[in-house]
Amino acid sequence: MTNKEPRLIKEVEGLEPQKPFIGTQYAEAIFSHSTHIIGFCFDGTTSFRPGARFAPSAIREASYGLEDYSPYLDKDTQDYNIITMGDLPTYPSKWHLTNEFFMEMTKDLDLKKDEIKFVTLGGEHSISYGPIVTYMKNYPDLVLLHLDAHTDLRDGYLEEKYSHASIIRRVLDHFTPKNRLIQYGIRSGPRQEFNWMKENKTLATSLKECCEWLEGIDDSRPIYLTLDLDFFDPGFFPGTGTPEAGGEDFHGFMKILKILNKKNFVGADIVELAPMLDATNNSSCFASKVTREIILAMNN
Repeated sequence: MTNKEPRLIKEVEGLEPQKPFIGTQYAEAIFSHSTHIIGFCFDGTTSFRPGARFAPSAIREASYGLEDYSPYLDKDTQDYNIITMGDLPTYPSKWHLTNEFFMEMTKDLDLKKDEIKFVTLGGEHSISYGPIVTYMKNYPDLVLLHLDAHTDLRDGYLEEKYSHASIIRRVLDHFTPKNRLIQYGIRSGPRQEFNWMKENKTLATSLKECCEWLEGIDDSRPIYLTLDLDFFDPGFFPGTGTPEAGGEDFHGFMKILKILNKKNFVGADIVELAPMLDATNNSSCFASKVTREIILAMNN
């Protein structure tokens, strides 16, 4: 349980009010010693099946079928300073406007000093650019953990430089020798991108190897998770825009998260739920449970 009293850092105008995630407080503001859940509703570069812009609302709504308590981590959302902020302004075809809002909102923050954390709910994977770059500025030695079905290393796709198929390539534009990229779950992409991952030793080829790499990271080094939900096998998680057979299951994911729970886990984004593609609503419930576990693993 946190014993640090949150302090108001700034109020944020222009957010779109939304129902809070279960077990959290609602505020259109940023606080010290707190984790903030914020929605980024955009799917304008989707290259197969759209609908991810409706995911933040679906994840929050589905959370009301969950308990506050996680038996996997033995933690409860009510024991921590967790804030639902609503959604960033929505521009369905203008990603850069919402991204600029996020960058402006966070530009004067000292995430490390004030222990400010964000969990950004997409939206498709292009939305991760602003949050990841913001964290890299605040944590120069950041480790980026990329869980996904796809390589996302294209230098643009379908004439869009900041495509959801290019997110890792765009983030690599900001990498320095102090940063590290770890990728796991990848099972789709061009040959040259798989060759790049092998040459640069970023791709863990098994759950065991991924866990070993994470265990080997110094406990004080900051880790950021970008989770594309098509990381999971479509047999468990069909409600996503670009499903790929052969993915991970929930228990495999929790092995990874239990390691992050012991590390300096500073931020995350959760992307690519397309709720309307799963008429059962099971994918939204799955994504909501994953969100609860990530939020709790970030709080120690």
